Amino acid sequence: MRFAVCTLGCKVNQYESQSLEREGLRRGHRLVAPEEEAEVYLVNTCSVTAVADQKSRQVVRRLRRERPEALLCVCGCFPQTHPGQAEALGADLVCGTGDRGRFWDLAEAALAQRGGPVTAVDDAMRRRVFEELPAGGLAQRTRCMLKVEDGCVNFCAYCIIPYARGPVRSLPLDRAAAQAGEMAQAGYREMVLTGIELSSWGRDLPGRPELADLLEAVSAAAPGLRLRLGSLEPRTVTEDFCRRAARLPNLCPHFHLSLQSGCDRTLAAMNRRYDAARFARSVDLLRAAFPDPGLTTDLIVGFPGETLEDFRQSLAFVEEMAFSALHVFPYSRRPGTPAAAMAGQVPAQEKKRRAREAGALARALRRRYLDRQVGRELEVLFEEERDGLWQGHAPNYVLVRAPGQDLHNRLRTVTVTAVRGEGLLGQLRT
Repeated sequence: MRFAVCTLGCKVNQYESQSLEREGLRRGHRLVAPEEEAEVYLVNTCSVTAVADQKSRQVVRRLRRERPEALLCVCGCFPQTHPGQAEALGADLVCGTGDRGRFWDLAEAALAQRGGPVTAVDDAMRRRVFEELPAGGLAQRTRCMLKVEDGCVNFCAYCIIPYARGPVRSLPLDRAAAQAGEMAQAGYREMVLTGIELSSWGRDLPGRPELADLLEAVSAAAPGLRLRLGSLEPRTVTEDFCRRAARLPNLCPHFHLSLQSGCDRTLAAMNRRYDAARFARSVDLLRAAFPDPGLTTDLIVGFPGETLEDFRQSLAFVEEMAFSALHVFPYSRRPGTPAAAMAGQVPAQEKKRRAREAGALARALRRRYLDRQVGRELEVLFEEERDGLWQGHAPNYVLVRAPGQDLHNRLRTVTVTAVRGEGLLGQLRT
């Protein structure tokens, strides 16, 4: 049968969708694009914000309307926290965020019987075992992902994800190393280590190994594979972590540190477990260990109770940190979270105004970082040809374009000659 997958949300969702796609292919089914005709459509949803919920519902409604005869399957964080809403949208199969190994058994049975909606959603808070899914990527990809952690117990005031994903579960170190070795043998040149709360990896394992232990094991198992890290909690970055990470020759110097606000008062209201000074300490440590690394972050503006003075303080901190890239989000009121009931909700128009102002700063910071790359030599992993130029990513995760021939999945040194848009132009070193 033909099947299509629509994925919303984070890298973990992308990873899990790819695993479901590979299992479908292994069973002899044919993967098609979401806009093509298929017998089965799978929507892997996101529920991190109210806006994400809305987008998930829109995709499900559109597919139900456009493909009334198809088997419509909805999984991910949205049905995990709102199974009834997923059923009401017309889904034939409703799954959550767990037991992905059963998905195709359920989907094939539902397609054969068509006996009415089937809901298979467990209690995420009762999960204690990490569900290992095979690492990898789709055909023609240069980069693969390895999910090493699931769950979160931080309970930030604006976030529903701990309820959608359950407590922390970690992929054992030896299994992570083995999968990394398999991906290197399969021909991938880069691997992204990802998780719902990557910094929590290991806290549920015997001996409570640290993230640096995982990096060293994976690096040793696949020395020819460039390694990237997903989002990190700032407190993960210590002198010991940086010293050990800097010794790994295949670790890319790109670090996404989750900020959300540069104002201590707002951070406390968000229930974040660090203050601006601790965040700045993480940035200083990384810049001392790695030369001009790519440092990226997320910023929420208009959080309940955020005054104009708080917002200005947050922007001043962001500028001081001089991020290489900054993703700005106006606060999205998420039912079921403490922040949704907080006093001092910021009006929508003011949130949009603050987002525009923060976005302008983000663009300026990005340009400053890109300008510093001109004249440098960067090792680029080329991914695809587009508009007559090959493009790929440097270790600092900047997009680089250069003329060349047959560069797919090849690492080449590029001399950067100019900034173009959100990336760089260069020439291959001969």
